[in-house]
Amino acid sequence: MDPGSVALLVLAGVAAGLAGSIAGLASLFSYPALLAAGLPPIAANVTNTVAMFSTTVGAAAGSRRELRDQRRRLIRLVALAVLGGSVGAVLLLTTPAEAFELIVPWLIALGSVLLLARERLRGAADDRARARAGAPPSMLPLACAVVLVGVYGGYFGAAAGVLMLAVLSVSATEPLPVTNAVKNVVTGAANVTAAVTYAFLAPVDWAAAGVLAIGCLLGSWTGPAVVRRLPERPLRLAVALGGLGLAVHLWLSVS
Repeated sequence: MDPGSVALLVLAGVAAGLAGSIAGLASLFSYPALLAAGLPPIAANVTNTVAMFSTTVGAAAGSRRELRDQRRRLIRLVALAVLGGSVGAVLLLTTPAEAFELIVPWLIALGSVLLLARERLRGAADDRARARAGAPPSMLPLACAVVLVGVYGGYFGAAAGVLMLAVLSVSATEPLPVTNAVKNVVTGAANVTAAVTYAFLAPVDWAAAGVLAIGCLLGSWTGPAVVRRLPERPLRLAVALGGLGLAVHLWLSVS
C-alpha cells in the first residue's frame, strides 16, 4: 500500500469514526475511500466491516457517562443485534447482493423519516400506553426491528446506525446522547459479529483494515463528546438529512 493510500484511509477513518459515533454514517466516508485505494467492491465491503470494530470500541469508551445504568438494556439489545448480524453475514456470503441492495436506499430513507417524525411517533406511543391503562408496552416490535437492522448491518452496513438510532429513538423517551451511545454499542455488536465471520471466510484486506481502523478509533473517541455539546433537535435533523442524502446517492448508484 502506497503512502497516499495510507494517508487517505487514515483521514477517511477519522471522518468515518466521527460520523459513525454521532450519526451512524461512517460508511459514507470509509467505503468510498477503500474503493479509491483500489479494493474491489466485495473486498471493500468486508474490509470496511472489519475496520468498523474500532469505531465501536472508541465510541463506547467515549460514552461511559451515557452508558451508566444501561447494562440490562444493552445485554438484551446486543443479543438481538448479534442474532441479526449473524444472519446478515451469512446472507452476504451465500446470496447475490443485487436484489438486497435495491431496497437499501429505501430502508435508509425510512430510518431518516422516523428520526424526523420522532416527537409525533413518541406522542402516539404515549397516547396508546395511556389508553391501555398503564399496561406495559409490547417489546416485540422493538425486538423485531433491532434484529432486522442487525441483519442489514451484517449484510451491507451503510447507515445501519441511522436505522438503529431511529428505532431506539421511537421506542424510548430519553436524551439523544444516551440513545446515541446505546445505538453505537448495539450496532457495533451486529458489526463485530459479521466481522468475525468475514475474518475467516471473506477476502479481507488486513493492511487496509488496520490503517482505516486507526483513524476510526481516533474519530469515534471524540464523537460522543460532540453529541453532548450539540442541541438535540438540530443534530437529529442533520442526521436525518444526511441519511436521506445517502439514500438518494445509493439509489442513483443502483438504478
